[in-house]
Amino acid sequence: MKPDIIKKAMEYRELIDVLMSDMKHADIVLHGGNVINVITREVYRADLAIKGKHILVVGDSEKLIGNETLLIDVNGKYMAPGFIDSHMHFESSMLTISEFSRLSIPSGTTTLVADPHEIGNALGSVGMLAMADEADVTPNHVHLVVPALTPDCPQLETAGVDISSKDMEEMLNYKNIIGIGELQGFSNAKHVYRNTPEIITDLVASTAYARSIGKVVDGNAPELFGNELAAHIISTGGRCSCHETTTKEECVEKLRQGVYVFMREGSTQRNMAECIRAVTEEGLDSRRAILATDDMVAEDLEKLGHMNEIVKRTIAQGVDPVEAIQMVTINPATYFGLEDRGVLGPGKLADIAIISDLNNMIVDAVFIEGNLVAARGQMVVDIPQYVYPDTVKNSVKRGPISKDDLEIKASGSRATVRCLELIPDQNLSGSLEFDLRVQNGIVLPDTSGDVLEIACIERYGRNGNIGKAFVKGFGLNSGAFAESIAHDTHNIIVVGTNLEDMTLAVNRVIEMGGGLAIADRGRILGQLRLPVGGLITDELTGSEVSKKINELENTAKNQLGCKVHAPFMHLSFLALSTSPKWKITDRGLIDVENFEILDPVK
Repeated sequence: MKPDIIKKAMEYRELIDVLMSDMKHADIVLHGGNVINVITREVYRADLAIKGKHILVVGDSEKLIGNETLLIDVNGKYMAPGFIDSHMHFESSMLTISEFSRLSIPSGTTTLVADPHEIGNALGSVGMLAMADEADVTPNHVHLVVPALTPDCPQLETAGVDISSKDMEEMLNYKNIIGIGELQGFSNAKHVYRNTPEIITDLVASTAYARSIGKVVDGNAPELFGNELAAHIISTGGRCSCHETTTKEECVEKLRQGVYVFMREGSTQRNMAECIRAVTEEGLDSRRAILATDDMVAEDLEKLGHMNEIVKRTIAQGVDPVEAIQMVTINPATYFGLEDRGVLGPGKLADIAIISDLNNMIVDAVFIEGNLVAARGQMVVDIPQYVYPDTVKNSVKRGPISKDDLEIKASGSRATVRCLELIPDQNLSGSLEFDLRVQNGIVLPDTSGDVLEIACIERYGRNGNIGKAFVKGFGLNSGAFAESIAHDTHNIIVVGTNLEDMTLAVNRVIEMGGGLAIADRGRILGQLRLPVGGLITDELTGSEVSKKINELENTAKNQLGCKVHAPFMHLSFLALSTSPKWKITDRGLIDVENFEILDPVK
């Protein structure tokens, strides 16, 4: 018998001995609290006894209290299972797992299911396995679901490393990896089937293998209905999630088809209020409704909280507090097969959030595996700052660009151009056309009309591509900003009012080996280095990153005139080639719905 099975059997036997013997006692008893029972959707007064890392019993614990038992009075407070974020990306916060956890745990989140799709696109398995290694050092539970394909649209973009079914055996059998992440390669089902059917064959090979060894497979089905949705569900092995649902009608359709709908509520993509209408207005069962963040910035984690904040917003939409808590506990635990958590019950891990205000989701204390890890909004145990190995650094392989590289050319004095439309707080984007002035054969941005130039520069040294187009929605009146975060292949993306500042910002990102840079009138106004895959910093704490991003965003707002909040995150999603309608990649302006590369000049 394997050592881990023997250990588990011994732990269970010890719990039984404590419950059945008069000579042994609990380590901790939380006395007199209000238990949130997510199985029966009840709240009632009870004790909760803990031995080691497990819950002994939820109920009368008087006989389990001995001289060595720590008795904690939680009278008037609520005891809930620790919260689960079912779909998130550490890279979007620009934080290591350790620093993200330091900000996340005090608000009650005890389990994170992360998709390292971003570092996978940049570095391949080397980056993802390094992240899986880091997951060992934090007190919370961190699980990874890895991409089965990078890039998502091989004909339309360039990743740092190409991943396919050949990589699945190594990754899916590595520690802390529990399945395949969002299946974006088959998001645009109709056009993938028609244009690149070989991708479907490879994805199905990956998902079939994952299912054969008991792993989960996440879906990604924006705006899919009917046959296309059914095909997507089948591609995952017949049981999947979707975090790209944006309307009530989509949510209704997906719940009816058995999809677990991850209702996204992050820093810039906020779809929960629309999706939850399937429950509050249509009366659908919420057992497959799950709350997830997808992407959160450090400042929001620090100032607002994590899953407690998302539960609070859900309650504000008219959902009963206990039902909302089910969406971050038992519902995701059921989906992922995490049978050791998600409820407060005998033998479950003692992952517990102590809540003082149920409607406002104020978390007073957090236990993970029976240990008090946070109290009054602060960590009470140390998480070491993690430094990544050199193998996941130096991911920028190209040299500097020139202003000429960014020029969009046209003949005559005027040109009709195709223009991306930024839609705040969405992954979706619009498609517009504008008439712009041409000078010396170069199409000029129109700052007064908020029509700016946008470009995406391949950074891995694979082909030197530069995609160029126009964008509306940022509101800049001067300058430019660039970053090496551009979902999902994470080439360098830049937006600006003039080519000189755009070139300067891009070259500073290249010089730093990845990061963020703001330029105006020929000088750099601010920057942040992201050495890990051009996506993450292991040089700053979470609080320092939050402060630095706040400074950069204020510079973009106050000195460049940027009108959109979280501008760097909004910019990064304009490269997401699997999300309608138009996007920008290193190959050019992409018509996502028709799987085409468009000329920016019509």
